[in-house]
Amino acid sequence: MPLATLVPTAFQPDIDPVGDSLAISALVALVPLLTVFVTLGLLRWKAHWAGLTAVAVAIVVASLFFGMPVELAVLAATQGAAFGVFPIMWIVFTAIVLYQVTVRSGRFEDLRATFHLISDDPRVQAIIIAFCFGGLLEALAGFGAPVAITGVMLMALGFSPLRAAAVVLLANTAPVAFGAIGTPIITAGALTGIPYTEIGAYVGHQTPILAAFVPLLLVLMADGRRGVRQTWPVAVVVGVTFAFFQWLSATFISVELTDIIASLAGLAAAVLFLKVWQPTGRESALETLHLERERDLVSVASGSTASAAGSAGSTASATPAEGEDGTTAPRAVAGGNDYTVSADELEARARSLTPGRISMALFPYVLVIVVFAIAKLVAPVKAWLASTDLKIGWPGLSGEVLTHAGTPNPSTTYTLAWLSSPGTMLLICSLIVALVYGIGLSGWGKEMAATAHKMRFAFLTVASVLALAYVMNLSGQTITIGTWIAATGALFAYLSPLLGWIGTAVTGSDTSANALFATLQQSAAQTAGIDPTLLVAANTSGGVVGKMISPQNLTIAATAVGLLGREADILRKVLPWSIGLIIAMCLLVGLQSSVLAWMLP
Repeated sequence: MPLATLVPTAFQPDIDPVGDSLAISALVALVPLLTVFVTLGLLRWKAHWAGLTAVAVAIVVASLFFGMPVELAVLAATQGAAFGVFPIMWIVFTAIVLYQVTVRSGRFEDLRATFHLISDDPRVQAIIIAFCFGGLLEALAGFGAPVAITGVMLMALGFSPLRAAAVVLLANTAPVAFGAIGTPIITAGALTGIPYTEIGAYVGHQTPILAAFVPLLLVLMADGRRGVRQTWPVAVVVGVTFAFFQWLSATFISVELTDIIASLAGLAAAVLFLKVWQPTGRESALETLHLERERDLVSVASGSTASAAGSAGSTASATPAEGEDGTTAPRAVAGGNDYTVSADELEARARSLTPGRISMALFPYVLVIVVFAIAKLVAPVKAWLASTDLKIGWPGLSGEVLTHAGTPNPSTTYTLAWLSSPGTMLLICSLIVALVYGIGLSGWGKEMAATAHKMRFAFLTVASVLALAYVMNLSGQTITIGTWIAATGALFAYLSPLLGWIGTAVTGSDTSANALFATLQQSAAQTAGIDPTLLVAANTSGGVVGKMISPQNLTIAATAVGLLGREADILRKVLPWSIGLIIAMCLLVGLQSSVLAWMLP
């Protein structure tokens, strides 16, 4: 049936469906989000139950208050669930398969030892792995891949599962705006008509200010104030270097290459600085991490809330290990691999490394960089990959839902990026690595099957979170919340990052947050007499600190470190950091709209 015959009967969202008060409509629209945070953060439900409950609440709100037919709301949920599985969880799944292949081969131990050569201090290793290496992965893949990979790497270095998850989520804030080859900013530019290079330059005058402090915050999270006192020089050097090159690239070089340049510069700064300076307190830090890790693993073994991870098919468990005194202590096992390695053993392995072994240990990640660089930066390859995408109008939904402006909503078209997806590229990389490492097709297949089984509840959680996002977006709940916040006039400059924060918290993607709110930011800025580019950039910058509290990202982190079922614990650990950082970003953007306008390009 032609689209023209469908449009007159299609559902069109109403900004203020409840009555004469936009505030009441917005509060009603917030109920599904509040359901997530109450069930997950306060009631400590498992994430998949919290997500499924929130979806049901969102469908009820969409139907009863926003006038969306129930069948359309349900179809919106199914499309969101499909998007959550592919491409989102497809990327995470293949990233963990790649990691598991390196572990199965034994080469991962050499990678640990390679990082040990740079520094044997776990706090510095957290900066190098979670911040620098994680930033590089975010630049190339995004969508949770850096959280999944660096989370298990930190666990392998001695961090407790809970602390490893919190550290990598905090570290993932710095590069998000320019992640996946600048996709969030490019999306904002396409929607608003503002050149994305201009938006990127503005973002490059916002996020680097936070990024400069992130390594210090990582150390504070890893080892408290003692860690900051003992390691602040290298944290400052890495943070300032990353921030400077992020600003330089975003402003003068390339939005697409910003995080690649900044991450490599930060890593190089760490390597060079550690040749002339070393932190103190390494032994105390290792002892603290060891004690905390034992407590965490004992809680798992004793059947406390963490035992949900094992029963839910997590990637980690606790198995007894006999100590020198004959006692039994838990040992960390992730994906079936024992990570209990003493500092002396790691030191001995590091000393035995040869250039060839180091090259082979780094091979999977160099391969990922090369493959993604070719796919994203070589124009003919990028165009060919994009041409393989399949555009599918979601059955029963496409053409039946309009935007607030009355035009057919493009979000009802599902894109099956079967070849151009970062997940497919990671899958190809994992196969190549398996062959190079001598595991073969059978070993690779076994790791895929085992990983799929362990991640089954993670798939369900992320599918439910994206189902929630689609119901809220297509029914008009999200735009109602945004319009309510935007109605504050000149004060909106101080509140605009909140929209990006909320959008990313709901969808788990800064790109999706820009798709939701970029044009709203632009129109609100024009109404209030504020620079539109500033507020569109603020949406992106606000989103970077919302990602760490996204249920989708919480589940990815929990799955990676073996704490599936304990997302609520992780949320409570990172929520204060997210709130503090978004307040700082709101103040910065508000001041940039007035007294700090000289900071902008």
